[in-house]
Amino acid sequence: MATLLFLNGIEENKTFTLHDHKPNIIGRNAGCDILIKETVISGQHARIERQNDAWTITDLGSSNGTTIEGDDVQTAPLSHDTLILFGAEIKARFLDDHAAAKPATPARPASPHAAVPAASADELALVEQMKKNTDLIRKEVGKVIIGQTEVLDQVLMVLLAGGHGLLVGMPGMAKTLMVSTIARVLDMDFKRIQFTPDLMPTDMTGTEILQTNRVTNEKEFQFIKGPMFCNLLLADEINRTPPKTQAALLEAMQEKRVTVGNTTYPLDKPFFVLATQNPIEQEGTYPLPEAQLDRFMFNIWVDYPLEHEEEQIVKATTVTQTAEPQKVLNKQDLLQLQDVVRKIPVSTHVIKYAIRLVRATRPNDPKSPDFIKQYVATGAGPRAGQFLVLAAKARAVSEGRIHVSCNDIRLAAGPVLRHRLLTNFAADSEGLSSMALVERLLTTIEEPDEKDYT
Repeated sequence: MATLLFLNGIEENKTFTLHDHKPNIIGRNAGCDILIKETVISGQHARIERQNDAWTITDLGSSNGTTIEGDDVQTAPLSHDTLILFGAEIKARFLDDHAAAKPATPARPASPHAAVPAASADELALVEQMKKNTDLIRKEVGKVIIGQTEVLDQVLMVLLAGGHGLLVGMPGMAKTLMVSTIARVLDMDFKRIQFTPDLMPTDMTGTEILQTNRVTNEKEFQFIKGPMFCNLLLADEINRTPPKTQAALLEAMQEKRVTVGNTTYPLDKPFFVLATQNPIEQEGTYPLPEAQLDRFMFNIWVDYPLEHEEEQIVKATTVTQTAEPQKVLNKQDLLQLQDVVRKIPVSTHVIKYAIRLVRATRPNDPKSPDFIKQYVATGAGPRAGQFLVLAAKARAVSEGRIHVSCNDIRLAAGPVLRHRLLTNFAADSEGLSSMALVERLLTTIEEPDEKDYT
């Protein structure tokens, strides 16, 4: 299936499916197959059609012309991810799912940056089914958690991308209940650890105990696994335990394994850490260092519910509850979806935009905006760019798509950059949060255009 994704203008982020058995006319006239009501578009501007298993675009004598990857064309072939410019202003991308699913034949010897393997037909079918599954997940979690749809969607993006999430919110926001409910809906082994100042690393990882062998009657050490051996670990109030214990958690997050004594034990797949943190009560806490914060893919803000949602919460939680959430996916499905997320192709246009956003957070970068240089002490590192693209891919998969747009990057920018952008005294004195600066960045930083590809 071939589609045309518009990147700006009235139809921004809208996708049109192209007919492969007849020409597709793009223009302003009412009879056009793809109707674009922009003044720079001619009545019948261009035609896209499939001929002999190949797609071509033809300019129909438009007043402003048609441009392919920066070159004015009359008739030109189209390949997957081609950038098209209608009337020198309206940008669109031609996406061919069939071509994207085929392994690319390299024109030169493979490099260290060779393309990832393409998704199989079964994996593509799983992606198409994922939109229905996402709606089912929302429905099943909604039996227990009222509202907080954005938080649920962000947690789902983290899980599909194989990352970890930090949930920040006031007490009583059902953060713990949401995580445990998600674990039930996704059929994952769930464990919860309440972090306290006296929590030791072995309380999480497990320890070796001296036991008597029933066969030989000899004394020997046996390793007893701790609660960290699970699929979804909830680190409740993570900032209430000392750095030594947090370091043990950090190894599990980064390496997906734990070390006890001289032995290293691998953790079961999949493995996720969702940690919670109270944003206001800092007495008796151990703030997470920036290096540990950087390991969390998302910083998810759990806000107060809306008024009508709060009414429903009070009604639902003051009576006997009977609704039980049902399983939607299993661990194997989730692992397969994680693999598909890595295989989804991302255009250079989207990657350029993600990197442009990340570099703009650094006050020492000459291209960063003046307000960043004024209010930011330290910007985001390269891991932010990786997480932006992975999160955008995960969002596409959750919606049943195999193409990623700049809008996916924008929606992931807040939770990815919020905790990686450290404000200075000037920002704190004016009450400017890191999220306010990220939102300002999104309105300031423009998407790449044709001059970026010359």
